[in-house]
Amino acid sequence: MDIGIDLGTANIMITIENRGVVFYEPSVVAFNKRTNEIMAVGTEAYRMIGRTPDHIAVIRPLSDGVISDYDMADTLIKECIKRVASRQILMPRMIICVPSLTTDVESRAVIDAAREAGAKQVYLIEEPVAALLGAGVDISEAHGHMVVDIGGGTTDLAVLSMNGIVCKNSLKIGGNKLDQAIIRYVSNRYRLLIGERTAENAKITLAEVCSPDGSRKMAVKGIDQISGLPSKVEMDDHDIYKAVIDHINELIYAVRSLLEETPPELAGDIGRDGIILTGGGALIGGLDRLMEKELKIKVRAAEDPIRCVARGTGLAFKHISKLESGFERISMYGYK
Repeated sequence: MDIGIDLGTANIMITIENRGVVFYEPSVVAFNKRTNEIMAVGTEAYRMIGRTPDHIAVIRPLSDGVISDYDMADTLIKECIKRVASRQILMPRMIICVPSLTTDVESRAVIDAAREAGAKQVYLIEEPVAALLGAGVDISEAHGHMVVDIGGGTTDLAVLSMNGIVCKNSLKIGGNKLDQAIIRYVSNRYRLLIGERTAENAKITLAEVCSPDGSRKMAVKGIDQISGLPSKVEMDDHDIYKAVIDHINELIYAVRSLLEETPPELAGDIGRDGIILTGGGALIGGLDRLMEKELKIKVRAAEDPIRCVARGTGLAFKHISKLESGFERISMYGYK
């Protein structure tokens, strides 16, 4: 059985051959420090964030797109595979998605986690390659395609042609960094301490980074930093814009810089076809319109952008012999 894993900072998605995406839950593990037992993974663990006693740690095993806690990442992968494959699986082939500029040490952590989970063969695929495959783009032709994949921990951008990556970049900017920016803004502006789940909800509900007009509003609850008591404030889309716009501008600058590195013929293709946005960040209100305005190039979000990378990771098994770069087969025997 072939398994594709999009091991993201925010979510883990698993695809199984001929079945598509069969698992999609937060990349979170709840761990009991007294008994050294895993209490929950995925959605159940995510619900515990900010609501547990001291002896229960709710851990995100990945940070900025790479494994920061190897043991918890190993546990997360094993438990998630067990849920979707039960006992049918025996020494599967695995393709695991990694950010574009992952170091050898970071890749080794992913490979070791896959090996511990029982993989027979391991392949690593870079996020932009998987994202374009999942968006239904034919990357085999001599034609330039540009993708910007905005995940929870990183944003990966690349130009591809003829089954390979021509130029690429990766930023430590993603949904989680935007959430942290919102938390800081609310603390400074309203003297209110909010949690990451509240910040994420405010981002999803209110974000409009192109033309905020104050029409979107919602009540945000937290702890008053002066009185120490529960309190709430009303926020609107102007607040979210002010909180995240610096990071959004940094992202747009990176896209502009990559376009400047792109060979002229491929840049002409991108100018005609536009830029494709994938990942959860593609759903940020007004992002496509702001990028179009700043870059003077058509920008569109892929269909179902959140699952693009996971779908592409599963589809990559059909392209194993064709992919030239951004894709690597790891020998499991003699691997140090």
